[in-house]
Amino acid sequence: MRFIRDIHADLHAQAKPCISFEFFPPKTPEGDKALMEKHIPELLQLKPEYCSVTYGAGGSTRDKTADIVQAIQDQHQLTAMMHLTCVSATRAELEDVVADARNRGVKNLLALRGDPPNGGDFEVTEGGFEFSYQLVEMLQGKGDFSIGTAGFPEGHIHCTEGKEVDWDRLAKKIKCGADFVVTQLFFDNADYFNMVNYLREKHDIQVPIIPGVLPIISAGLIKRFTQLCGAKLPAHLVKDLEACGEDDAAVKEFGIDFATNQVKDLLDRGAPGVHFYTLNKAHSTAKIMRNLGLA
Repeated sequence: MRFIRDIHADLHAQAKPCISFEFFPPKTPEGDKALMEKHIPELLQLKPEYCSVTYGAGGSTRDKTADIVQAIQDQHQLTAMMHLTCVSATRAELEDVVADARNRGVKNLLALRGDPPNGGDFEVTEGGFEFSYQLVEMLQGKGDFSIGTAGFPEGHIHCTEGKEVDWDRLAKKIKCGADFVVTQLFFDNADYFNMVNYLREKHDIQVPIIPGVLPIISAGLIKRFTQLCGAKLPAHLVKDLEACGEDDAAVKEFGIDFATNQVKDLLDRGAPGVHFYTLNKAHSTAKIMRNLGLA
C-alpha cells in the first residue's frame, strides 16, 4: 500500500485530480454485509485512488474501522486510510491503536480531535490529548505513516473566535507534521478557496487541501448534517431543495446535479482532487463521476 502523500504528489506532477471516497462502519450485521459485498465493490469499480474509513463518536468503532480498512487493502488492493480520534482515549491507548494499525499494514491515518459520544461537549481524557495537533505530533514521531488532518472552510463549529483563528490552528497542525488536509463538507466553493488562499498566503502552506463533497440524497438528512457540523446551506440551494417537495427521487437527482457542478468548479479552479462522502452508497457518487468523465 502507498502513502497518500505520494499518491497526491504523483498525480499533481501529472496534472491529474485525485479522487477518493469515505465509508463509515455500519451499525448492524446486515449493514456490514451490504458494505463489504455490495457498496464497496460497486464504488471501487470507479477506480478511486484511495479511501478512508471513519471512527465512531468516542472511538466507538475502533476495531471495526481497523477491520474494514484491512479488508479493503487485503481484498481489493486499494490504499485505505484509518481515522483516529483523541476522544475517550489516553496516549498509551492511542499508541496501542497505532501499533495495531501498523501490524495490519495501514500506512495512512487521519488525525482528528473527534466527536464526543452522545453529542456532548468534548472532555479531555486524563492522560490523553486535548487538541488534534498533539495527535499529529505523536504520529509524526512514529515516522512511518502519512498523516492527514481535517480542515473547516467555514471554521470549526466550536471555534468561537472566528474562522481565521480556526485556519491558523489548522496551519499549526500541518506544521506539526500533517501531509494533507481533507475538508469538512461545504456547499459554497468560495468558502473552500478563501481558506486555501488564506493558508497559502499567510502561512505558506503547500500541502494538498482536498475538498470534501457530500452529494445530497435527502433534504432532511442534509439539514441534520449541516446543523451538527456548522456548515451552511446557501439560500439558493435551500430554495431548490424545497422545490423538490417530498419527492425523494427528485431530491437525489438535484443533489447529483448540484454536486456535479460543484466538483467541476472545484477542479477547474485548481483543487487537487475531491474526497466524496459516499454515505456507503454508490449511486450518486458514481453518477457524478461519470457526468464529469472521472470514473
